[in-house]
Amino acid sequence: MTDLLGRLIAGAIKLVLVLAATVFVVSFLLAALVVVVLVSLWSLITGRKPAPVVMFTRMREQSQRYTQGVWPGTARGEPPGEVVDVQATELKDRPDGAVDDVVDVTATPSRPRH
Repeated sequence: MTDLLGRLIAGAIKLVLVLAATVFVVSFLLAALVVVVLVSLWSLITGRKPAPVVMFTRMREQSQRYTQGVWPGTARGEPPGEVVDVQATELKDRPDGAVDDVVDVTATPSRPRH
């Protein structure tokens, strides 16, 4: 008799918990629907896109930019251009005592290292 009573109480508790969870989920979905409707109406009134739409649009544009490659002019898979070693030499002061901030740069192509 106590085993039957324990099963009935456990079943009733499970039923109450399932009903409470169902009420919570339905109320959460209803609240989300109300928020979506209000944000949509507000965006229609103001003529501006809602902030989440703007944020996800920017994120999508950035992801498309970086999937094409960091530099828009380069295609994926192309080897880099010619490697150039540069020898920099500092120029001497001019005879009149003025100092040039110009540096002479001589570029010499070198073979790529593999």
